[in-house]
Amino acid sequence: MARTRRPTMADVAARAGVSLSTVSLTYSGAGPLTAETRAKVERAAAELDYAGPSPHARALRSGRTGVVGVVIHERLQLSFRDPLMLRIMDGLVGDLGQMGLGVLLIPTPTGEPGERSLLDTAAMDAVVLLRVRDHDDEPALDILRRRGLPTVVVEGEPPAGAGVVLIDDRTATAELIRHLRDLGHERIGTITLPAGVDGTTRELTLDEAFAQTAWTPVHHRLRAFEDAGVAPCVVVEARASTVGEGLAAAQIALGHEPRPTALVCQSDLLAGGAVLAARERGLEVPADLSVTGFDGLDLPWIAPLEITTQLQDGEAKGHALAALVKALLAGEAPEPVTLPLTFRPGTSTAPPRG
Repeated sequence: MARTRRPTMADVAARAGVSLSTVSLTYSGAGPLTAETRAKVERAAAELDYAGPSPHARALRSGRTGVVGVVIHERLQLSFRDPLMLRIMDGLVGDLGQMGLGVLLIPTPTGEPGERSLLDTAAMDAVVLLRVRDHDDEPALDILRRRGLPTVVVEGEPPAGAGVVLIDDRTATAELIRHLRDLGHERIGTITLPAGVDGTTRELTLDEAFAQTAWTPVHHRLRAFEDAGVAPCVVVEARASTVGEGLAAAQIALGHEPRPTALVCQSDLLAGGAVLAARERGLEVPADLSVTGFDGLDLPWIAPLEITTQLQDGEAKGHALAALVKALLAGEAPEPVTLPLTFRPGTSTAPPRG
């Protein structure tokens, strides 16, 4: 049985009585076409059941793939349980979609010898790094420099020519610490975000935390203790930014002697876990333990308690990332974007009992 020939762009041009280039311009959206001409082409395409030019052919002609890589800094099953990450991705993916761009999720490369990661091989127009190591040996940046791909970095030191979205989390965390100090707390501990892709819930010294932590936000939020003039009485790394890992980390912190009267948690999910750990030990928040978070998430399951935190707009961060991708693809050199943070006092902090 003979196969039916699929209509081509030339067929549409002949049916519409226009040139082939006019049909091409209609589908690319480029060039000055009257509404009447565009409608004539679209009507001819509908009559012929022409679905449009091949995306592969379009990519070959334009030199573009229509794909933006998004490098995830932790395991997907953990990353996408974080409401903040979902808000960032919602803003980013939505805007990229309106620009006609799709998204490819890529695990962060480990830098192990002989590794051949997807970041090395995938066809992409640009890449967004959701987190970068604050060391000189960031494997993702090494790969992107070698490939020459436009790059946008979140909360890290960007390479030359890259876009970057920042927050002043160091100053914001220092504000939380000073808030606790001003309430009268002297034994203030901290629960940190994971040190790397495969974090471990464990107690560390402050020096160990600085030496073993890969990510810029963790370092910034630890340096904030120096800025506030406070030495943390205990430092616990959480394996992931989840409520369960916050609970596990807080159990370690609350077992420290002398017990902290306040915990500075590097995310609201960790703070929510710390509240649960306190309740399991029969401690009242905030009378026996004050808890601060970071991000400004709603945690209705600890109601009526509300976490004292720093609010950031995840969706606005996603929009900013997409805007930087657009600028880079247009050949521009965008300025760094710094998004605001807002101190939000809650009911999870109070003067220490007694």
